[in-house]
Amino acid sequence: MEPHVETLHSVLAKARAEIAKVIIGQHDVIDLALVCVLTNQHALVEGVPGVAKTLLVRTLGRVLGCDFGRIQFTPDLMPSDITGTHVLNLQRNEFTLVRGPIFTTFLLADEINRAPAKTQSALLQAMQERTVSIDRDTLPLPANFTVFATQNPVESEGTYPLAEAQKDRFMLKIRMNAPERPDELLLARRSLGEDAPETVLGRGVVQPVLSSDDLASLRRQLLHVTVRDELVAYAVDIVRATRAAESILVGAGPRATQGLLLAARAAAALAGRDFATPDDIKSLATPVLEHRLILRPEFELEGASVGEVVERILQDVAVPR
Repeated sequence: MEPHVETLHSVLAKARAEIAKVIIGQHDVIDLALVCVLTNQHALVEGVPGVAKTLLVRTLGRVLGCDFGRIQFTPDLMPSDITGTHVLNLQRNEFTLVRGPIFTTFLLADEINRAPAKTQSALLQAMQERTVSIDRDTLPLPANFTVFATQNPVESEGTYPLAEAQKDRFMLKIRMNAPERPDELLLARRSLGEDAPETVLGRGVVQPVLSSDDLASLRRQLLHVTVRDELVAYAVDIVRATRAAESILVGAGPRATQGLLLAARAAAALAGRDFATPDDIKSLATPVLEHRLILRPEFELEGASVGEVVERILQDVAVPR
């Protein structure tokens, strides 16, 4: 293994260990969140209430030395509520900029699908360009600005479907399910004492493994992870197959190919390898593609799911050797 990748793997292993002090189980979820941060992308987090979505992002911010902010999205939320606005200063007789909660590094957009299109558009600019427009001024966001947007998969009253262009800006869809019985049993026991996850995070037991400034150099080390041309072609063929599948109305675009390759490279580093494999791409195909695909209504009525379609595509596309 190259020294750069070995250092990267060591840092990521420490980050995993610190996050595990708070988040019980959910190892795949933690890895996907780290992949998202490593690639400087955004993630859509889906799960029922109470599965530690907010706690995960807060812990991630503490461990990676980044600021954390949270916005509760509601139907009456306006763009200025998240971006900020100019307020008249009566003493100076001039307008002063009051920055909104979007000026942070790790932003938890809680129940993002409850906000109207006008507010979503302001968030879309921030996600794509990492800038915010307030009146006639365009202001930069932190270089590591990352959105973790949550949505409840069950409750749909009072929600707005996310635009396809916005969903495409999320590299990954992270599903957070209820913990397995042993993990839930451990969580129940810890909640009765001083080792409850929220208490552990608040006590400062969790230590940062790096600072926000170190993330850029950490990402540069990913360049030493080899992705063979055959794997690039494999990712392209998988994404192109989504556009030709009979059951899919809208397939994935080129941004999905980029996300799949970037995620596979980060996953290889997490696994301690300096090269990506077809299994890296296979394991990340559903998280990268699922939220980007739209099934044809007749197949939905028959009970088909996007995950099943992606698995079928993975079986049909030839794996490089």
